[in-house]
Amino acid sequence: MCELLGMSANVPTDICFSFSGLLERGGNTGPHKDGWGITFYEGKGCRTFKDPEPSYQSEIAKLVKAYPIKSVSVISHIRQGNRGRVCLENTHPFTRELWGREITYAHNGQLSNYHDLKPEYYRPVGNTDSELAFCWLLDKIREKYPQRPSNMASVFRYAAKLSHTLREKGVFNMLLTDGVFVLAYCTNNLHYITRRAPFGKATLIDADMVVDFQQETTPNDVVTVIATRPLTNDERWQKMQPGEFALFKMGELM
Repeated sequence: MCELLGMSANVPTDICFSFSGLLERGGNTGPHKDGWGITFYEGKGCRTFKDPEPSYQSEIAKLVKAYPIKSVSVISHIRQGNRGRVCLENTHPFTRELWGREITYAHNGQLSNYHDLKPEYYRPVGNTDSELAFCWLLDKIREKYPQRPSNMASVFRYAAKLSHTLREKGVFNMLLTDGVFVLAYCTNNLHYITRRAPFGKATLIDADMVVDFQQETTPNDVVTVIATRPLTNDERWQKMQPGEFALFKMGELM
């Protein structure tokens, strides 16, 4: 299995603290050594860093960890490969254009009997079940909404409905974003925490690191972090239930 990390915030925020904990699970404190990636949104654009090397010793990961890129929407992934070889094209997150927006996706889990997923417009670049499912998901959304709807929340709720179908094929924990909304869908293992004033301290499970969020934020900040497993040991994370989805905008649960 792989692990996911996502963020939704109401102000541009760096994810260095949470990302530092996730990186250790990529071959050091965890077995997810088959690559990693992260996508940050900045306005309509996004920047993605990927590496098929283990994240805990990746020089690119060290660069990202040391460079506090601020964003309101982030998706990250560390991979333990089970479908498709270990290579750059099979490394999450995956991004495609839809209605002039970059849509980013990452998946944790393994699907079976998925060869009936036959997307027509979007095609996988690699050979993972994850990317195929993403292309199928976008095809179905494009089919239902030929034009960008005024209510984008409805698109993400439809994506969650489609995720029920993918969940029937195996384990499908997923993050999906357009840079404004962040959708989290759970099959068996996904958690989130929303941080707001009064902010306190937090300690990473996988690294010797403590942060006092009160020193890093303003009283108006709202930041939600989504992860496969809790990243801190002194905060209360919300565990999602099988078949549950959560849609966030500007850090708030909709």
